[in-house]
Amino acid sequence: MMYTGGMPELTPAARLAHRAALDLADVHLTPADAAARGAVPQSPEQVMLLSVMGRPAYRFDGVTVFADTGEPLPPLGPEEAREVARRFTEAPASAVAYDRMIAKPDQWMLIAQQFLPAHKLRVSDRAGTELYVEQRTAEVAMVTTRRSRALAWIGAIPHWFYLPALRIDRPLWEAVIVWTSAVGCLIAVTGLLLGATQFRWRRARRAQPRIPYFGWLRWHYLTGVVFGFVTLTWVFSGMLSVQPFAWMTARGFEVPSEALGGGALVLGDFPPMDGAAWERVTSGREIKAITLLRLEGEAHYEVHLGRSPEVSGDRDGQERLVLAANTLQARREPVDAQPLLERLRAALPAVPIDGAAQLDSYDGYYYGRGPDRPPLPVIRVRFADPMRTWIYVDPVANRIVGSVHRYSRLERWLFNGLHSLDFAFWYDRRPLWDVGLLVLMLGGLASSGIGLWLGVGRVRRAIGR
Repeated sequence: MMYTGGMPELTPAARLAHRAALDLADVHLTPADAAARGAVPQSPEQVMLLSVMGRPAYRFDGVTVFADTGEPLPPLGPEEAREVARRFTEAPASAVAYDRMIAKPDQWMLIAQQFLPAHKLRVSDRAGTELYVEQRTAEVAMVTTRRSRALAWIGAIPHWFYLPALRIDRPLWEAVIVWTSAVGCLIAVTGLLLGATQFRWRRARRAQPRIPYFGWLRWHYLTGVVFGFVTLTWVFSGMLSVQPFAWMTARGFEVPSEALGGGALVLGDFPPMDGAAWERVTSGREIKAITLLRLEGEAHYEVHLGRSPEVSGDRDGQERLVLAANTLQARREPVDAQPLLERLRAALPAVPIDGAAQLDSYDGYYYGRGPDRPPLPVIRVRFADPMRTWIYVDPVANRIVGSVHRYSRLERWLFNGLHSLDFAFWYDRRPLWDVGLLVLMLGGLASSGIGLWLGVGRVRRAIGR
């Protein structure tokens, strides 16, 4: 799981990469007109313009309305789902076979239950691809391959007890995780106590060994004493993954999105699309999706572009543009923290602000790896509310990209810290972190494996007697 991940998932970056490019020449309706024709409220929280089944469409808080005719997207049928899967995989139509409708989560939709109901399809390719297409939005919700499914069966599924019959019943699944982890903690604590009490601190005779075991028992003792504490913290932190204590599920202060952008989204502020002007602004690059924003009280677009062959990075503004809706002028520099703080103080006068800082690198509570890591720089704002809430704001789009409070900061060290050992002194210095974790895991495996072997042998002898 260190190198292949957990359960198969379709990341936002992968979904964006496979999304068809928008043809703005086919966008005949403004957001306000499309919302009126689709009977959508004029004050949605999130609006995105994207390509759906080869046509431009607005998505208003999950409701999809086509931008060329104003027709709402009807529930997707099997043939439409086959076409979506064909476009996503670029496979010939004859290679895409419809399987069935999934209403309850199966093995691969356990982590994506919010996308159900969905159509399941199979692709006759070398990878053994299977896709799930959401019935409501025509989005590809999940993609698995023969390799990702096999890796999950030897990694994430046994690690998390991710079986549909168990995982669907969340209270039962959590109880199994908590009780098996508690038994594991008890075994580890017992082993550590025995390791201390069985050691001969004072020997009756000089020739008497300090460790009163020989053979495999001696090796079990040594590996248990050396790696037992890490085994205990791993099992305990694994128990915390289901948040068994009430304080771990406490919610901090929630900042409304209107406080950051200077008010609610106003659809009437977004003019008709000018294809020629957009062509000049984007330099002819593919537009994958456009998100409507309100920044400092003004209408803006957040434009997600297709990857340019000349650009390798995606965190330096090369994959995203923020444009003023009226002029299509790009925001070249992130907003200053001071106007953001003034808006927060005006919108939340009862909640004092304890400080703010711009972060150009990750801290202990806002960090990540891989292509879907959170953006930088960010503005960290600390509130003096009872939960001591911190929020991390993307200064380009004025969007909250992270939030922690006093209990979640403690949980971060008790769970992520103890389970992933993602401490800065080696987490960002690979392969130091890899070597350390592999040594510790091999030690825990040796202690557990020897103990299992000895235990099976003892039981077998007892049965024989």
